[in-house]
Amino acid sequence: MAEPGVSATTAKNAMISGHFSDDFDCLVFEDVSRYFGRMRALSHVSFSCTAGEIVGVLGPNGAGKSTLLALASTLITPSAGGIRYGNQGTHERGGNVRANIGMLSHDTQLYPELTARENLQFFAGLFGVQDPASCTEAALSRSALRGRGDEPVMKFSRGMRQRLALERALIHEPKLVLLDEPFTGLDDSSSKSLANRLRGLRENGRIILLTTHDFEAAEGLLDRAALLWDGELLNVEPVTGSLRDHYVNHTRKVAGTAKVSR
Repeated sequence: MAEPGVSATTAKNAMISGHFSDDFDCLVFEDVSRYFGRMRALSHVSFSCTAGEIVGVLGPNGAGKSTLLALASTLITPSAGGIRYGNQGTHERGGNVRANIGMLSHDTQLYPELTARENLQFFAGLFGVQDPASCTEAALSRSALRGRGDEPVMKFSRGMRQRLALERALIHEPKLVLLDEPFTGLDDSSSKSLANRLRGLRENGRIILLTTHDFEAAEGLLDRAALLWDGELLNVEPVTGSLRDHYVNHTRKVAGTAKVSR
């Protein structure tokens, strides 16, 4: 079984104590570095994302994109530097911040022997969602899986699992949405539906940080693009014109290793 990213105790205690809040309106990396032994994954990364914004993290394989999302999700901690959620770091907010993060990683974090409906109901209960049954049915409709809701996930295609995993990540309406290659396995129709869903989340004031290599699917979606190269942040800029051209033009300018922090 895949392990959930947030414990039931953390989420439910936050609800009971009345501290399950979404009072942060930005995610801030402050000179963050992360090492795994002697291997440098990220080096002195500084940037911010604000509510109502979609920021895409671009870069080649091994650039540090997944590490950056893992840090933002609190799954791992910085080796140096700090991360703030609004005006507070994870030490001040404690486990409550995790209850307001939704993450889609390469691992869908779905239980394959459970049905689609059972998976969503489980995660809705984990996060203390009010009326989990209604939320589950709405999520099945959004993922176009209502007719397959009572089938075990192990029978689903990669694209179906990806659509369900997105709803799993969003079932508790998190403030911070972290998506690692969310277009993986999706056909054109599903990719367009996902892009529209993310636009709706942006309009609702969510903070959205995603990684992608699928420039066509993300075309016109990103407000800003952050370019990572060998663990260093080269720039964070608004995207004008073609996303692919934006990426190609900037990577061509990389000579040695440069860092621009915002």
